[in-house]
Amino acid sequence: MVIVRAWRACSRMGVPAQLLDLQQYRLLDWTATRPKPSLVPDPPSVEKPVEPAERLRGTLDAGIAAKLLNGTELIRALARQRREESIPTTITPFDALLGGGLPRGKMIELAGRRAAGRYSLVLASLAAATSMGEAAVLVDLGDGFDPQLAEANGADLRRLLWVRPRKLKEAVMAVEMLTAAGFQLVALDAGPHSVKGRVPDAAWVRLGRAADAHGAAMLVSTPYPLTGTASEAVVAVRRARARWLGRGDAPRVLAGMEVEMTLEKHRHMRPGAKTAVFFPAWEAVR
Repeated sequence: MVIVRAWRACSRMGVPAQLLDLQQYRLLDWTATRPKPSLVPDPPSVEKPVEPAERLRGTLDAGIAAKLLNGTELIRALARQRREESIPTTITPFDALLGGGLPRGKMIELAGRRAAGRYSLVLASLAAATSMGEAAVLVDLGDGFDPQLAEANGADLRRLLWVRPRKLKEAVMAVEMLTAAGFQLVALDAGPHSVKGRVPDAAWVRLGRAADAHGAAMLVSTPYPLTGTASEAVVAVRRARARWLGRGDAPRVLAGMEVEMTLEKHRHMRPGAKTAVFFPAWEAVR
């Protein structure tokens, strides 16, 4: 067919047919140049291979087989058990108010005005966590941390990271980053006065999700509530009252400070519970 068309085209243009090189119009043998089909290998099996632990379970009694775990299942079980544990603050009334201590994977807000005992609770939490061998971090927006005082109260400074931001936005960013870094207790202290700067509500929601994703206990200490619905619980701390030793005409000695706390909000407990915490003045007691 190609040769016939070429012949007709030459006759129309007046080109002698003898000058036409018919070799360039010769049809190619496509069957010779076509690649030969090759066999496709069988797809991999979608069935999981039977693990040695599964084979061993099949030979055991049902009650014993349920307790047999392989390496992956054991790691997951330990991680699940670790998440269910709380970090005690060693302040028994405060731990009881929260149901056992600071829960892992949750954000707890501690709200109270100046001289209400918030900072003492934060230091007690850091000391308890570091003495347990956990890595803790203090994001100190109020810049009131005293390393010597913290060490005297039982904090292991080798396991404690101290961050000093200038604004609330920087503090929130530091908390989110350090939570993702693997610290088991992340404490944010906003200071005794009004907070420097503002952040949107979505920032606190991100912090709550970061704590849940990485299994970290998060404690936020603020002069007034800031976290809103993002926190697991909100504990309000009232102004401390002084307690004195001595009666009659004898000189009075300061015994300590008593702080009243109220559970304002909790997702899994009924709010409204109240308790009191007494912080002794060791110099007076001795």
